[in-house]
Amino acid sequence: MSKATLASPERAPEQAPKQSFWRNILKKYIRPAVVLTLLLTVLTGLIYPGVVTALAQLIFPYQANGSLHYVNGKLVGSDLIGQYWTSPKYFHGRPSATINPTTGKPAPYAADNSSASNLGPTNATLVQNVQQRVAALKKENPNAPPGPIPVDLVTTSGSGLDPDISVAGALYQVPRVASERGLSESRVRQQVMDNVQGRFLGIFGEPHVNVLNLNLALDALK
Repeated sequence: MSKATLASPERAPEQAPKQSFWRNILKKYIRPAVVLTLLLTVLTGLIYPGVVTALAQLIFPYQANGSLHYVNGKLVGSDLIGQYWTSPKYFHGRPSATINPTTGKPAPYAADNSSASNLGPTNATLVQNVQQRVAALKKENPNAPPGPIPVDLVTTSGSGLDPDISVAGALYQVPRVASERGLSESRVRQQVMDNVQGRFLGIFGEPHVNVLNLNLALDALK
């Protein structure tokens, strides 16, 4: 009995500080961290995205869903991503330097691998590419207006997915498109001007033409 009564007072002072230490750690650090993590997860992972998505669908659903175009219920493209137009009856966009991520080979307007050529203005490969594009463009557009070729028709964009061309780039192609469609050049030229988009906020960028919108407008002509 005497040994038992002497042992318990000796262990109690040692255990009490340890229990108090871990209790303070749990209360001051671990519990607030867990609560804050759960709170931020709900706030930034559920509530905020949900509110933003709902407002986007309510205020500008067309843009929020990718600015997609449908013709007779069929998806034909987006205002934001260029396409590789090859038919002579359509306006063509800028050259594209994108590469197929699976094969590693050139694939114009590969939307899953946006990239540029990264060739500088004095690079010999770039000079050669531009010269070849100029020759091909002249062959494709024998009745094009005289004067310098619009630079955006022979150079790639930074993304390789540019959906727009300059007004000059569109007007350069008017004779070919008009001939292929059996329309007057004045009518096709008017379609170009009707689809010109001005500078953003009136000061940023340059007037341009969305190639998809222009081609769809031509297809809609009676």
